[in-house]
Amino acid sequence: MADRAVGMPIVKEGIPFVAATGLPAIGAGVLGWPILGALLAGFALFCAWFFRNPRRTAPDVPNAIVASGDGRVIAVEREFEPRYLKDQSFRISIFLNVFDVHVNRIPCEGTVEGVTYQPGRFLVASRPEATIQNEQNAVMIRTAKGDKVLCVQVAGLIARRIVSWLSTGEKVSRGERFGLIRFGSRMDTFLPVTAQVRVRVGDRVKGGVTTLAVLSSG
Repeated sequence: MADRAVGMPIVKEGIPFVAATGLPAIGAGVLGWPILGALLAGFALFCAWFFRNPRRTAPDVPNAIVASGDGRVIAVEREFEPRYLKDQSFRISIFLNVFDVHVNRIPCEGTVEGVTYQPGRFLVASRPEATIQNEQNAVMIRTAKGDKVLCVQVAGLIARRIVSWLSTGEKVSRGERFGLIRFGSRMDTFLPVTAQVRVRVGDRVKGGVTTLAVLSSG
């Protein structure tokens, strides 16, 4: 997959939000309404910052699974994943607040075996039931060694739009950008139970950089 957002300081999905507040800010300044202009300019700067698209370099670690988003680890659980994997797995959940980078990244190299959108509720993303009940987009990746890694974009209380640029059959690389969620969200990564988990609840992670786990080399 070609990284569709490479070289852009903000992702294209953020440009309408910046324009919707930036252009009126200029107009307010021209009309001599400095307070309104300053408020609108502040919103425009926030939108530009929210949709920021930093460059990242993924670690060159064999079989590494990297974080699919920036944020705080809120769960590391062994559980049965009933919808896609239909097997026991480790679930690592990352909560992204409105101050985190919201560009999502591919956790590992492999082939996209499926992209499934599920409509749902908009519960607070940190709640456990959000894993099943919230609006979400699930991406199934199979590695060259046959491991299945499930990456799920989960909408939250404020987030009402999930964006994914992936298609079934695409080859993907660790750390590539593949989508985003507006404006606060959660990323769930489901791994084989043979994986060696490297993070704990409470850890801060960086998308495309922090190693969440290492897959078994067997």
